[in-house]
Amino acid sequence: MSETEATAATPKKKGGAMKWLLIGTGLIVLIGGGVGGGLYAANSGLIGGTGAQGAAAAADIPQLVPKSDEVRAVAKGEGGEEGDAGAGMPTPKGQGGDKYASTYYQLEKEFTSNLRESVHFVQVGVAISTPYDSRVIENIKTHELAVRSAILMALGETGEDDVFTADGKKKLQKRLVAAINGVLKEKEGFGGIGNVYFTNFIVQ
Repeated sequence: MSETEATAATPKKKGGAMKWLLIGTGLIVLIGGGVGGGLYAANSGLIGGTGAQGAAAAADIPQLVPKSDEVRAVAKGEGGEEGDAGAGMPTPKGQGGDKYASTYYQLEKEFTSNLRESVHFVQVGVAISTPYDSRVIENIKTHELAVRSAILMALGETGEDDVFTADGKKKLQKRLVAAINGVLKEKEGFGGIGNVYFTNFIVQ
């Protein structure tokens, strides 16, 4: 090999090493930037629901109320004071039961609707229960007109078989729960209704 050829080959080797060094450095910068960006996004709540914004969003959703926080009705004695049975005595607890407290709310006006493909009509009083905090009840009150409309539509789709038997009434309860939760999810992004109860039920 001549001296000229050797001189020409030397820069090529240096250039190749430099090229790989630059590629390696670039990859390290890209990976480091990706990891750093991901950590920032997670901590700021942009992804993963963590961080301050994620915590604020979670706090804005109604929370389940533990049974220990339940506000229970206490028997009143004479003069409007608590009776002896409730004074200083712990609330009796049996086996089983719900894990979370139930909050009840009765819709003020009763509902009257024709039955599907029938000459009969039904009149019902409706109360709801939720295992979540008071925001679910507040949502019901805020959107009561929409809730009432959904209940009337569900009643209008009810046949005679669903109002003359206990099983049919239970199916109707489930349909009303779905109808009410549908309204709340549409309006507030969260349902929360656990059950519907009939406080009055008349078929004519």
